[in-house]
Amino acid sequence: MKVMLSIAGSDSSGGAGIQADIKTAEAFGVFCATALTVLTAQNTTGVRSIMPVPPQFLDEQLAMVMEDLPVKAVKIGMLYSTELIRVVERFVKTLSIPVVLDPVFLSKAGSPLLQPEAVEAMRALFPYATVLTPNQHEAKALFGEPYHVKAPCPVIVKHFTTEKESHDTLFYPNGTKRTFASPKLETKNLHGSGCSFSSAIAANLALGKPLEEAIMRSKAFIYHAIFHAPALGHGPGPLGHKQGGLHVR
Repeated sequence: MKVMLSIAGSDSSGGAGIQADIKTAEAFGVFCATALTVLTAQNTTGVRSIMPVPPQFLDEQLAMVMEDLPVKAVKIGMLYSTELIRVVERFVKTLSIPVVLDPVFLSKAGSPLLQPEAVEAMRALFPYATVLTPNQHEAKALFGEPYHVKAPCPVIVKHFTTEKESHDTLFYPNGTKRTFASPKLETKNLHGSGCSFSSAIAANLALGKPLEEAIMRSKAFIYHAIFHAPALGHGPGPLGHKQGGLHVR
């Protein structure tokens, strides 16, 4: 069994963060180890409070996982603070495996998930990423314009939509790009879709898939996971990860 590592926060409602990453990896038949960055008190309507782990404890989690498990890919999600970003920066410098970096700024309910001063610190991770996965709002914050991305690594900007389709556009450092499309679903059940898309890419990279194939398989998974969402909660509901996985295995 292939192994991936998710470095991210915990979602107490189970729809996003580490919990979504584990469910997504399992949907592709990949084992998911974890290193927690923050605990959150949240549900589908928003985040009430955030408690970061001590940086040294994050470092110890990373060391213990890598000492014991044959990790084939890493997904990085919510990092929250400059101190935690610095720990992850030291870690990724040691890696020779794919790294998927999801620059998490906001929850689907609009709650901030990254301290403002940490945005610039996170840029230090870009050269070590196999792919960066911002949504269009995060891309605008990072690059000034989500349609004119410039980065030292490939960047796939999520959630462009037309009347009938959902588009994710992959920008390469050399200026070329490719768009991946799927039918647009009219639904509020999108909680954790960004986390799940990024972790799906990481799972497929762990399986040895090339980047563009990993993205195509991940986009198909997300479409079916949203389509089969269980409609839980009073806000944007979580996805149907298990049902999504049945369409891509």
